[in-house]
Amino acid sequence: MNTKIFCDIADFNLIKKFNKKNIVKGFTTNPTLMRKAGAKDYEAYCKKILKFCRRKPLSFEVFGDNHKSMIDQGLKISSWADNIYVKVPIVNSKNKFTGKAIKKLNEQGIKLNITAVYSASQTKKILKVINKKTKVIISIFAGRAADTGKDPIPEFKESIELAKKYQNVEILWASVREPYNFLQAKKLGCHIITVPPSIIEKIEKFGKTFDQLTKETVKAFLFDSKKSKFKL
Repeated sequence: MNTKIFCDIADFNLIKKFNKKNIVKGFTTNPTLMRKAGAKDYEAYCKKILKFCRRKPLSFEVFGDNHKSMIDQGLKISSWADNIYVKVPIVNSKNKFTGKAIKKLNEQGIKLNITAVYSASQTKKILKVINKKTKVIISIFAGRAADTGKDPIPEFKESIELAKKYQNVEILWASVREPYNFLQAKKLGCHIITVPPSIIEKIEKFGKTFDQLTKETVKAFLFDSKKSKFKL
């Protein structure tokens, strides 16, 4: 499995930089990243990103909290460009499954990225309401699950197996915590992993030997001890 790397970011300058990298096959954003990047006008900000990211898949999230607002926002967002995936959360803030919105948007041929997924049972619910034609990404939050002491790997394995019946569905490893997650995602057969810029740069440096790492680590410690003028 050739796991595609998407860059998880909303900062203009970083998107410009990483859009030029062959290793980056697409981009994901969310309202939190947008806010951190300083977005004030959501539509204007998204359209500015689209000016220099025209070909690679790009996910923009709805922020409505009921079926109607999610559908209305999804229709609007998808109209901005052909490379857009509309991100829709698996549930709203009241923990109600957003299946109606997912089904409606999917029926209208809108590419979707279903986000905030944690379990294979949620994957199963999504698969029951979509067709087998329109592209759908299911984003499973590995890192956040692991942060609570839960192993996300079984959920990925089952979700990937369930998705095999759907040629239009891709499973995405979300909430990356370290570069090694890329190798884990690849081994599992995840179609996509979405990664922050700092970790993409580390993945690009894969291949160093343990001897090289030992030498670099010792030199770094020595440099800092000299810079601090430590004495014994």
